[in-house]
Amino acid sequence: IMERLCKHYPPNHGDFRDSRAALAEISEMVAQLHSSMLKMENFQKLHELKKDLIAMDNLVTPGREFIRLGSLSKLSGKGLQQRMFFLFNDVLLYTSRGLTASNQFKVHGRLPLYGMMIEDSEEEWGVPHCFTLRSQHQSIVVAASNRIEMDKWTEDIQMAIDLAENCNDPASEFHGNSPPDTKSPEEPTVDQESEDDLNASRTSLERQAPHRGNTTVHVCWHRNTSVSMVDFSIAVENQLSGNLLRKFKNSNGWQKLWVVFTNFCMFFYKSHQDNHPLASLPLLGYSLTIPSESENINKDYVFKLHFKSHVYYFRAESEYTFERWMEVIRSATGPTSRVCVLSHEESHVY
Repeated sequence: IMERLCKHYPPNHGDFRDSRAALAEISEMVAQLHSSMLKMENFQKLHELKKDLIAMDNLVTPGREFIRLGSLSKLSGKGLQQRMFFLFNDVLLYTSRGLTASNQFKVHGRLPLYGMMIEDSEEEWGVPHCFTLRSQHQSIVVAASNRIEMDKWTEDIQMAIDLAENCNDPASEFHGNSPPDTKSPEEPTVDQESEDDLNASRTSLERQAPHRGNTTVHVCWHRNTSVSMVDFSIAVENQLSGNLLRKFKNSNGWQKLWVVFTNFCMFFYKSHQDNHPLASLPLLGYSLTIPSESENINKDYVFKLHFKSHVYYFRAESEYTFERWMEVIRSATGPTSRVCVLSHEESHVY
């Protein structure tokens, strides 16, 4: 607000100098608070992740910073097996989803980043988007779902390795030999999504997800994608609510709903006065586009959300609201730049 006010005042305005001085003071204060906010966000995220992991009481420790989580396929004697990976500034964890009431993830291995190397392994193993992670005591071969996901992971892992090397401190609670990748029960495939069936019926979005089955971690598991700490930070800054008309792929009518977008997810209400949503749609893995002429929408201000065979159309009330919805949804569906973790020169106080 102060920046806009300073741009609005001409140099000869009576409040020009005072507003500039106030802006300078506010900017200095914001810069000082920014570092503390980053630490608080990281601390909160570590505690959230702890709820999704089995027997990880030492996850939240001073100095540990979350970087990225997501689904990768790990090459084993039985072929490629889906695993959930959690990247921190000192260690890479890989897990599988347990068949428990809480749907938590069981840790199978811990790879310390100090001394780790990344190698491209597509030609060696004949697996697309495949790379090898070589740590001091163990090597694993993993594959991403596409080139974009592979680049995200390799860039963030290499950045974390460089930071770990610069710290010159190989000591960590997670360092040492990793436990073997133990056999786990049969797991659902990516296509067996638990949070919604997203076919062309009006009741598909009305299904309620099981306890902790719709967290960001579980959405990444089902959508075979990943999300970084910078994505979470962007999500906090991109929230929106308002009326939208929704249309399913194989239906003719439009349904007016009050929609709230927050934390990578759209929540649908009958009206803005309702306390509980009718349903929700996590957008991680979805693509945001404009309908083509062949889709015969024939309406203005319409955008399309699609993932595999799941398609939704949404119509805004004006050009302005259309642009606003496109802007905030892109924050959840579009690629982001590589994550920046906290400065390692700053100590964490919990």
